[in-house]
Amino acid sequence: MADRAEPRKRPTRVAAKRRCPWAPPDDALYLRYHDEEWGRPVHDDRQLFEMLILEGAQAGLSWSTILHKRAGYRRAFAKFDPRKVARFDARRRGALRRDPRIVRNRLKIDATVSNAHAFLAVQREFGSFERYLWSFVAGKPLLNRPRVGQVPARTALSDRLSKDLLKRGFRFVGSTIIYAYLQAVGVVNDHTRGCFLCPRPVGRRFK
Repeated sequence: MADRAEPRKRPTRVAAKRRCPWAPPDDALYLRYHDEEWGRPVHDDRQLFEMLILEGAQAGLSWSTILHKRAGYRRAFAKFDPRKVARFDARRRGALRRDPRIVRNRLKIDATVSNAHAFLAVQREFGSFERYLWSFVAGKPLLNRPRVGQVPARTALSDRLSKDLLKRGFRFVGSTIIYAYLQAVGVVNDHTRGCFLCPRPVGRRFK
């Protein structure tokens, strides 16, 4: 009996949208992240802490690896409550090094705990980490509208913030990591031209 051709599937509305070229069309989780989170301004401190830790965890790895472990990270790190994470002792950190739900790197695990302490210190000084972070752009996101292939890996802004975070005791906050963080939490909007989420050019602010 001859093979019967499969009916051609019509592309879904989600898949048919034009996106930034880094968003893989065959990964639904990644597409949701691109569509619903990346580049959208974040003002919640716990979410800002979460993304700071996840961006640091990505160092040397792909974002896809971290994104697919995100639920595991939330369970392992007390839903990214910095007060709880700051209390993780050596025994708790040792257990995390055996936890397959996360990247089991001792330096990154230890940095998460020390970064929680530094995060809390910023909150005490400024009232919130959100207030501290957004002060670097006077409270308004930078809308860049870059062309494909022209998205920077770091900028003067990320250099400045990275330097200040390092001075405050944060780890895994080099300028490249911090620029990715700024993109992720919407301090910088780098959705490329042609992407359905690229901001309109009228009234944009540049970095």
